[in-house]
Amino acid sequence: MDVEIIELGQDRLPAVVDLCRRALDLPEDAAEAPAIVDALAARATADRPVLALGAVHGTELVGVLIGSMSQRDPHLGHVDLLAVAPEARRRGVGRALLAEAERHLAGLGAAELLLAGNPPYYAWPGIDVRYTPAVCAALRLGYRQDRTAWNMTADLAAGSAALRPTDAERRLADQGVAVRRAEPGDLPALAAFARTTFGGAWDAELAGSLGRPDAGAHLAERDGEILGFAAYGSSRPSWFGPMGTAPAAEGSGIGGVLLRRCLRDQAATGLGAAQIGWVGPVPFYANAAGARIERVFFLYRKALNGQE
Repeated sequence: MDVEIIELGQDRLPAVVDLCRRALDLPEDAAEAPAIVDALAARATADRPVLALGAVHGTELVGVLIGSMSQRDPHLGHVDLLAVAPEARRRGVGRALLAEAERHLAGLGAAELLLAGNPPYYAWPGIDVRYTPAVCAALRLGYRQDRTAWNMTADLAAGSAALRPTDAERRLADQGVAVRRAEPGDLPALAAFARTTFGGAWDAELAGSLGRPDAGAHLAERDGEILGFAAYGSSRPSWFGPMGTAPAAEGSGIGGVLLRRCLRDQAATGLGAAQIGWVGPVPFYANAAGARIERVFFLYRKALNGQE
């Protein structure tokens, strides 16, 4: 197919959303296309270079790629989203978009390109294994799989394990631990806690959770000292995370209380399930909320400019 690769401006966002609705084969992804694109578009104000490419056939947008440079490592580029209209598949559109992204991001200093999420704003951790054509294309174009990630699903139906009442919050209160909803004014302290305890990856996600009407966060504190937090909705309304508990408070039950508070908030908006993105401790979420592994992602990387 004869296409022209162009850089996309904000005026093209509605067309990108429409394309993603048609191109994303998994119903949950297609339904959340607006939130996915909005989250990635938020990078335009973030402190990192962002690349938005479109493949145009005549006047029609038939493909889109959104990429960015890593905030943590200036030698890493990311492809966050690659979508091709169903009628334009297997006609070189994805290959053309990816080739231009490789060229552009290499020019910005990327020595490697990752087909993997670039926190704090990302669509998915990598390529969902059910997107078989995308997996095949990545391998065909010289990308190698180096990691696997997964999302877990928490059922939010009435009576589910995630919403079942417990006395854990009362036990924490007996130990002097107060648990409450975080307010916008808590953001500086929460960001500082997350930064010093877990590194500097969650500032923007916390800001997004506290700054949106369909998102939120909860925290635990004792004598004014933050012991843990949990947030939801920064990437899209149905996603939970990030969360963290101070090492000294691990095993106290704080994490489970904060998790269930957030899941109750999400259930109150009418959601039937929540996605726990890019999970680390699988047993914790399984035990605390009855969550199950449901989405598995392959993460890929490729050296650019002949570098190894």
